[in-house]
Amino acid sequence: MDALSEQRKGELSLLITALLNGFLPIVVVLSYAAVPSLVSLFWSTLFATIFFLVVVNYRGRWKELRNALLWKYAFLIALIIGVVTYSLYFIALETTTPGNVAIIVLFEVFTSFLFFRVFKGERFSFDYALGAILMVMGAIIVLGRDFSGMHLGDLLILVMCVFAPIGNFFQQKAREIASSETIMFLRSALSLPGIFLLTYFFGAHASARDVLAALPLLILNGILLLGFSKLFWLEAIHRISVTKGTALASISPLVTLALAWVMLSQTPTVWQIASLVPFILGTLLLTDQVKWRPVRALQ
Repeated sequence: MDALSEQRKGELSLLITALLNGFLPIVVVLSYAAVPSLVSLFWSTLFATIFFLVVVNYRGRWKELRNALLWKYAFLIALIIGVVTYSLYFIALETTTPGNVAIIVLFEVFTSFLFFRVFKGERFSFDYALGAILMVMGAIIVLGRDFSGMHLGDLLILVMCVFAPIGNFFQQKAREIASSETIMFLRSALSLPGIFLLTYFFGAHASARDVLAALPLLILNGILLLGFSKLFWLEAIHRISVTKGTALASISPLVTLALAWVMLSQTPTVWQIASLVPFILGTLLLTDQVKWRPVRALQ
C-alpha cells in the first residue's frame, strides 16, 4: 500500500509539472518582447534561486549543504540542466514556435529510454523497437514540417533532449541524499555564473527599463515555472522512473498548443498535430504503458 501510495504521489506531481510546463514556453516567449533569451534565462534563474533560498531557510535544510557528494552532484546538475539544457531551450524559442518546442521535447522520452535502459544492456524488445521508430518519425514530421526547411530552434531542442536525461540521472542521485528544495537551490545558484558568462559571450544585454518591463513575467517564470514545477518534477522522479515520468508529462504539448493559439494567435498546424500521433504512441510503447502483440498466424 505504501509503495502504491508513493507511486500515486509521483504521478500527481507529474500531472502538476506537466500543466505548469505547458505554460513555460508561452511565458518565455512573452518575455522576449522586452529582453533577449539569455537575459530572460538569467533573471528567471535568479528569481528561482531567491525562491529556493526562502524555502530552504523556512524548512531548515542548511545542514544538507555539508554533504560534499551533494555539491558534486549539484555542480553537474547545474552545468548540464541549469546552463546547457536551459540555454538551448531559451535560445531555441527565439527562432521557433512554443508549439514546436513543446512537441519536440517529447523526444526526450526516446533519449531517456536509450540512456536509462539500452545503455545499461537491457533487452530491446519488439515493442521498444517500434516505439523508438515512432518517436523518430514524430521528430522528422515536426522538424521537416512541409519539408521546406528546418528552424535552428527545432534542432537546438533536439540537442537539448540528448543532455536532459544525463542531468536527470544526477538529479535522481542527488535526491537520494538531499531534499528537492536544497537540490534546486544549489542548481539555480550554481547555474547563475555560467548563464552570466553566456550572456556576456553572446553580447546579450538589456537596460533596467527593459528588465522592469518584463519583470512580472520573469518573476512568474522564476518562481512558478523554474521553481514550483521543478520541485514537483524532482519529487516525481524520486518515486517513479525518469522514462515513465517523461512519458506521463507528455500532455504538456497539448497545453502549450492551446495556450499558443489563445495567447499568441498561433494556430496549431497540420504537421504539429500529425507529429503528436507517432510521438504519443511511441511514448506509450517505450514506457510499457501499452503492448504490441502481433497476432500469430493460424496453424
